[in-house]
Amino acid sequence: MTAFGTTLRRTSTTIAIGLTAALALTGCGAGGNDPADPDAPLVVGASPEPHGTILNFVEDELAEEAGLELEVEEFTDYVTPNQALDEGSLDANFFQHEPYLDEYNASHGTDLVAVSGVTVGPMAVYSNKLDDLGALPDGATIAVPNDPTNEARALRVIADAGLITLPEDGQTPDDITENPKNLQFEELEAAQVPRSLDDVDAAVINDNYALEADFTKEDQLSVEKVEGNPYANVLVTRQENKDDPRVQKLLELLQAPETQKFIEDEYNGLILPAE
Repeated sequence: MTAFGTTLRRTSTTIAIGLTAALALTGCGAGGNDPADPDAPLVVGASPEPHGTILNFVEDELAEEAGLELEVEEFTDYVTPNQALDEGSLDANFFQHEPYLDEYNASHGTDLVAVSGVTVGPMAVYSNKLDDLGALPDGATIAVPNDPTNEARALRVIADAGLITLPEDGQTPDDITENPKNLQFEELEAAQVPRSLDDVDAAVINDNYALEADFTKEDQLSVEKVEGNPYANVLVTRQENKDDPRVQKLLELLQAPETQKFIEDEYNGLILPAE
């Protein structure tokens, strides 16, 4: 399989172990830009796929003509980009859905805000051992993300496939009311879920990590419903930056017809523009 977006330039890459250094730079260079200065670069954090690739498309193809100087920093986890945004070394980020953002704000005492939805990336079930989800053996192990919002999503995918019964407000494996195959659930940090596939029977994987693992739509054994999906990935900033002209310009470019066509062509239905 060919990795997506390999021909697009990436401005910089940041990994979780670089958090201390990244936050130490707050107010120096990339961070601390005056939101009142429309000519200052807008520094945006993103996961490499699909968000970094989409941002790099905007930077390479649309931003200059629109008068926006964009700097993209890439992160490989779901915590560091919110920490960096809250601390001020980022002006915005693009990697998460609003339920995750709400849970993050509640548990960390932050006040990050969603500007608007940009993409929808349905979660899906993948396996290195099976071609049919119905062939899961009794007692099979399924890996799921361990953060509250994505774990609930993952379990709902399994429930919608008819393998378990989960109440509407079900959040964890403890909430399952019927489990005829006695499925076991291994709760892992979301980035680790695709790496566990050789050790489990199946895994429910977030779209960005599925892309980084080179999965395609044809690899999906079951997929989250798209219609009415509340998990659109949103552009996020700090409360005081919500009306920053640079943030609003970036949102306009992310939702532009050119970007929507790029998303549709690049990801072949695995990632969709938000409605």
